[in-house]
Amino acid sequence: MSTLYLPAWSIGPDCYKEIYNIVRPYGRKAALIGGKISMEKALPHLKAALDDTDLELSEPIWFGGEASYENAAKLEAMPEVKDADMIFAVGGGRSVDTCKCAAGHLDKPVFTFPTLASNCASCTLLCVMYYPDGAMRDLFYPKRCPIHTFMDTTIIASSPSAYLWAGIGDSLAKEFESEMAARNDLASFQIQHAPLMGAALARCCTPAFLKFGEKAMEQIQNHEDGYELQQVTLAIVITAGLVSNLTVETHGAYFYNDSLAHCFYYGTTVCPGAHKHLHGEVVSLGILVLLTLDGQIERRNSLFPFYKAIGLPMTLDAIELTEADMPTLLDKCVAQKNWYYVPSPVTREQFEQAIWDTDMAAKEWLAANK
Repeated sequence: MSTLYLPAWSIGPDCYKEIYNIVRPYGRKAALIGGKISMEKALPHLKAALDDTDLELSEPIWFGGEASYENAAKLEAMPEVKDADMIFAVGGGRSVDTCKCAAGHLDKPVFTFPTLASNCASCTLLCVMYYPDGAMRDLFYPKRCPIHTFMDTTIIASSPSAYLWAGIGDSLAKEFESEMAARNDLASFQIQHAPLMGAALARCCTPAFLKFGEKAMEQIQNHEDGYELQQVTLAIVITAGLVSNLTVETHGAYFYNDSLAHCFYYGTTVCPGAHKHLHGEVVSLGILVLLTLDGQIERRNSLFPFYKAIGLPMTLDAIELTEADMPTLLDKCVAQKNWYYVPSPVTREQFEQAIWDTDMAAKEWLAANK
């Protein structure tokens, strides 16, 4: 027997009006956990939506600052979390993943309230866990994904534009990584129903970003809740999140959710300069490396104008990655499971060459397209 949980969602400037009717069947007491700034932004909206109801919110609880098992354990030990019927996870990916991890250990339902559109964590099953120093650790899987994701687009429109920008870079990887990871099984049709749907859905991400990305960036820079911003938010949070939930089997039967673009990112988490850059920012450069390694040069080059238009990194200098970092980066890359999510084995030397070839090709293109 297999059971697959998929998320539900509400989006719009008044979507918090839906909270009570959706969450109340799960209980009456909610532990409110998240980032400090995120909770400051969301709390007035939450209180306004829940006035005159019998739903009780805890006082805001900081998630700890890093998506680590140590911070999840601290949350699990708090009486206001242990005694809650449900968890309200507020903020970005690391706060939400910490909440999902704690809720998984406590067997409590999670409802998510992203305050920025930087990744799909608010509707995915998997939790990306880090060591307290910020280096990548592993993936944790609770029993099910968040029940419902509430995206108040007035809050998202007021968030720093860099997070939407990085969210585009992260989610743009879905089509290329899922196709690479699943290629052999797709070709032989030795693939189960859920990941087959996930691989097809992954192809919906790229056109949404290419069509709406520039305008969405303009809107968020002006703190405007517009149609294009909502479409890009949906592509980052929901479309990419659905792909993740459909292409990952928690017991290891299959994993097609990511490949070498995220492997490149995990490698940079131990490089001092690159580690300072946002997750999706670095993943976007990893996409170009993946396409270079895979021989998809025309497709890689077709992305260059979009990267330049919204300022995604195209060279190693853009993420402060140096030649001296390369051995450390490669050591970390080859130790990751997604190093093997490829249609044929990749050597350390091939990956390094693809990094340098990407850097050179991008510099040549930028010089010719000033």
